[in-house]
Amino acid sequence: MAEELQISGHSKEEKYHSLLPQIQALVDGEVDMVANMANTCAALKQYFQFLWVGFYLVKENQLVLGPFQGPIACTRIHKGKGVCGTSWAKAEVIIVDDVEQFPGHIACSLSSKSEIVLPIYNSSKEIIGVLDIDSDQLGSFDLIDANYLQQIIQLLKL
Repeated sequence: MAEELQISGHSKEEKYHSLLPQIQALVDGEVDMVANMANTCAALKQYFQFLWVGFYLVKENQLVLGPFQGPIACTRIHKGKGVCGTSWAKAEVIIVDDVEQFPGHIACSLSSKSEIVLPIYNSSKEIIGVLDIDSDQLGSFDLIDANYLQQIIQLLKL
């Protein structure tokens, strides 16, 4: 695949629909998890101009910062803490329209206004991490994002 994304579509759904096969092409044949997560972060950040896109991986009962694109980030997050830790603890997608309204929000970046976090499962159905995306705009995420981001996570075969 060419190393440049072809950005097309006007609606959010059209953009995701266009991005999915491009991410598939990026990860096809590559078995290194870190490389695939890194390219996925870069693609999502470039395509949607999100503030921050990254993975946190479960290590020794904490979420530890993995590949990401954006401003520096929190390195470790405890289970049940902040949006990422809550997503992990509850094993569910969490969409936050205004991070200031989320109890216990961890402000890794003061520019973050809204957030979506999705748990990542391995083949044994255990949570091995989360995909975290922040926007500098309020209310940036919805069920369309949740649906397509889950599809993107499945492409990674983590």
